[in-house]
Amino acid sequence: MKQIPLAIAHDTARTFESFVTGPNAMAVAHLVGMQATSAPVYLWGPSGCGKTHLLHALAQRFHQHGAQVGWFNSAEPAPWPHDEAHALIVLDDCDGFDADQQQAAFSLFVDATARGVPLACAGRVPPVDLPLRDDLRTRLGWGHVLAIQPLSEAETRAALRREADRRGLFLSDEVMDYLLTRFMRDLKHLMALLDRLDEFALVSKRAITVPLIRQMLAEEGPA
Repeated sequence: MKQIPLAIAHDTARTFESFVTGPNAMAVAHLVGMQATSAPVYLWGPSGCGKTHLLHALAQRFHQHGAQVGWFNSAEPAPWPHDEAHALIVLDDCDGFDADQQQAAFSLFVDATARGVPLACAGRVPPVDLPLRDDLRTRLGWGHVLAIQPLSEAETRAALRREADRRGLFLSDEVMDYLLTRFMRDLKHLMALLDRLDEFALVSKRAITVPLIRQMLAEEGPA
């Protein structure tokens, strides 16, 4: 378990303002309006569609108002401690919880709802399809269930170019076409790839071109 005020204090990229809304305007508006007394919310959608980005943005919004946030996901071994100072509980990667994590998540959910603390949760499938114990699956579907939809190709292209411009990088149409036809198109993977390209281009002291991408992949591997 990590304390969100420390974990994301310098992660300025994962905010509501930097999220490319696309077809998710209603879901984003709901999260922006969440308060300390709001009902639980569960986000679902395929990997890379922006669920974790939105959870970080929500946690950061609570942090900006002086609140503490408890963040738990499938990478955090259970048991998970309860802390009455937490004004928001986040449960990410719910579909990946093992038996101990499911017990910990259920306990946190019961405690949070009893104290009137909101929960924000996320997984790749709707609550009804989660491979979890019945009592936890039912509770994850108690509140607002919001589907987060992937961006269209045009929206993905625009978001990638905007991030490149923010970094002072030039991505030609040839490079953009190469990235969008040879790699996974979700922003999570494309932004990670852009991180690698930015660093590789800086070390190589060369502009980002298709030959540079091929060289990077040959030297570092595609993962």
